[in-house]
Order: sequence, then structure tokens, then C-alpha cells
Amino acid sequence: MLVGLDRFSELVGGLDHPECVAWGPDGYFYAGGEAGQIYRIGVDGSKTILASTGGFILGVCLDGRSNVYACDVGNHAVMRITPLGEVEAYSMGTAEAPMNAPNGLVFDRHGNLWVTDSGERGRRNGRLFRVAPGGATELVDIDLADNPNGLAIDPRGQFLYAVLTDARQVMRAALPEDPGGAPGRPEEVTRFAGNNRAIPDGLAFDMAGSLYIGCMAPNVIYRLTAEGELDVLAEDWEHNVLATPVNVAFGGEDMRTLAVANFARWGLVQARMDVPGARLFYPHIA
Repeated sequence: MLVGLDRFSELVGGLDHPECVAWGPDGYFYAGGEAGQIYRIGVDGSKTILASTGGFILGVCLDGRSNVYACDVGNHAVMRITPLGEVEAYSMGTAEAPMNAPNGLVFDRHGNLWVTDSGERGRRNGRLFRVAPGGATELVDIDLADNPNGLAIDPRGQFLYAVLTDARQVMRAALPEDPGGAPGRPEEVTRFAGNNRAIPDGLAFDMAGSLYIGCMAPNVIYRLTAEGELDVLAEDWEHNVLATPVNVAFGGEDMRTLAVANFARWGLVQARMDVPGARLFYPHIA
């Protein structure tokens, strides 16, 4: 184990089953709740409810104007929430392929929003959508069917990484140079072989190219180095600190704070890392 549990501390409590966490360009963490709450959280642990969508939030990210984009499984849509708390549907999929269970999302350097739709557990009907700036949506022809979940883009902006929860894999596909081009064929990055209890969920990169993987069972955060070595960053078999850790995100002024959404403990925990997190893409979307 690379990091002792004593390095972790509570950032904020009293959240409603937070499934996600993201860092915004405005200097706040954001998380969602199972009743559609969008939480804005200061680095000092203060929190406010920015808005509520009335659904169930699984993943969040932000643009350069600090609008929050939230995967809302209750409304079967990606919702957009302005800094003033105004809520609107940003994408519901396409007419031929409406969203069912939007789960993870991330912006690329072109302002495209990539969104996983997890589908139904065990059915291999997960999908990937690309939402162009402004909301035009297309279903991407790519095989990520085994319950696709968290997404991340590497620090160079070259690859889209995706968790396949049912397959216990992390996959990646090369991002196209053309904003509307087709991504590359998915390739396996790592697999939790021999661990039938592993349930990988969320992803985040540090500046060294290491990938952090929140594993809601068995309460583990893994780190996959740029050289391909999979290490246990932290584990908590007794659920005292890490209790169903799902999404992970770097934030803070120096980007060295790793925040973890603790789904079963109704809050976020944090730990200071030696390597800062990778800077995210924050496009300015009209």
C-alpha cells in the first residue's frame, strides 16, 4: 500500500450518497446526490446546494464558465446547471438512441463532451456518446458495452480512458485530431484479473501520467503508473475511511488534493498527494 489511511481525512460530510466528485475552474469541488442535488464544496469543507435536478446524479464535470454538467440517471439526460443554479437538459442522446443510464463524462480539448451510458448490468448494452459544443449529440460506434462507467483523458489529451465495470477492465481509445473524427479502436490498459470482488468505478490522472482508479469494492484506490504497473494506493477492509470509494478527482490550488467520493459514508474524503493532478479541459461553451 503506497499511502496509509492516516493520510486521509474528511473533507465534507452530510452529502446524499455522493457518486461523483469533480474540481471546477472556480476553485470548488462539486458532487452530486441521489435526489439530484448538485453540491458546491469549498476546500475548507463548506458546502452549499447549488441546485437540484430532481433525478439521481452519477457523474459531473465543468466547463470554463463553471457550468456543471451532470449525468442524471433519473432524467436519462446530461443536465447543465449554471453558476446561478439554473437547470436545463444539455443532451438526452439521439432520437434513435436516447440515453438510458448516463454515468461518466469528460471534456476533450475541442469542447466535445464524452458520455458513457452504462445500460443495464450484465446485458452488454452500454454505449458512448459524443456531445459537441452546444449539445448536438451522436452515438459513437465503439465497443465499450460492458457497463461503461468513469471516463478520463490523459494529460496530453491523446487518449480517452474508460472503466468497464462488469468486465473489470480499464480501456482506452485514441482521440481523433478532427473534432468530429472517429476515435481509435479500444485497447485494454489493465484488468483486475482474478479479483471477482473488484468493482472499478471512477478515474483521475496525475501530471506524471499515473491513473487513479476508485474501486467501490473492495474499498480500494489503485494507481496505474505510466509504465503500466498497477499498485494499491490505499485500501480499507474495515470501511473506516474509504467506504465504497467511487469517483476520484484532483483539486486544490496546487492540484495535490485527491478527493474521493465515499458513497457509503455520505461524504468526501481527501488526501495530499506528492504529484499534482493533471489539468482538465475547461472549454467555454455558449
